[in-house]
Amino acid sequence: MPAPVACIGAGLIGRAWSIVFARAGHEVRLWDENAEAPHAARAFAAKMLPELGRLGLIDCDPEDALARIRPAATLEEALDGAEHVQESTFEEIGVKRAIFALLDAIAGPETVLASSSSALLPSAISEGLAGRHRVMVNHPINPAYLVPAAELVPAPWTDPALVERTATMLRDAGMRPIVMQKEIDGFVMNRMQGALLHEAFRLVADGYASAEDIDIGLSEGLALRWSFIGPFETIDLNAPKGVRQYVERYAGIYDGLSEQRPADWRGAVLDRIEAERRAALPAENIADRQAWRDRRLMALAAHKRRAADEIGD
Repeated sequence: MPAPVACIGAGLIGRAWSIVFARAGHEVRLWDENAEAPHAARAFAAKMLPELGRLGLIDCDPEDALARIRPAATLEEALDGAEHVQESTFEEIGVKRAIFALLDAIAGPETVLASSSSALLPSAISEGLAGRHRVMVNHPINPAYLVPAAELVPAPWTDPALVERTATMLRDAGMRPIVMQKEIDGFVMNRMQGALLHEAFRLVADGYASAEDIDIGLSEGLALRWSFIGPFETIDLNAPKGVRQYVERYAGIYDGLSEQRPADWRGAVLDRIEAERRAALPAENIADRQAWRDRRLMALAAHKRRAADEIGD
């Protein structure tokens, strides 16, 4: 049986991780400074696990997976015997350093301490800790139980063997880890997403297209291919002789585009985009739309699994 996992912080990110690990057979201990949060996270899992089962997206009984998720009354209870700790607390360096100091003091010597941080470098989180060699970032795309990619980011002093152990554990849990060789601001996914968002904001700010049309370009265009192949494979398949021929033919187009100024995401353009989005989706309906998104992602994941079985990866 897989070793226990502690999920520290039971909000949007922590509750998703609890489903990931529980469906893979791990006992999951949920702890949060807010004592009600682990119970709310388990209630969320109780709603989502049956839907995952109905769509064939888990390989275990949903009730069995739910039984493996349990709130822990204390941090010590959550960490007792855990092989892996997934921290998902507030994204602020002081908070991270404080909680990791506690985790390092309490957790067993072989326990990996991983942060879900989307921006803070693991070196900044773990500097000065006696057990800093076991600290890394394991950054998911929300919601992790439906989006399998996660970035494993080592600090300069993180033990490579522990990074590989964590990558193996994540693969066994159905995730697709991006194993980075060294840390960099923004990691991989936010740097790529940031480049796209800069251009999206610029196109709206300069009056070339509306926010809605930019979204259509992604959701009904580029993202259809990107949902199952990445940008390198996309361009490799977009020229008869592959990626080199694509670069020879089209790199000059992109060379010119990359020289444009960075976009300002604030001020009038942000007001305009926010107004468009709130007209399309009132703020009070965001949670319902998030649930809609999750169910659409479930359907897409189920389709991809069926297509892989019938057509091949």
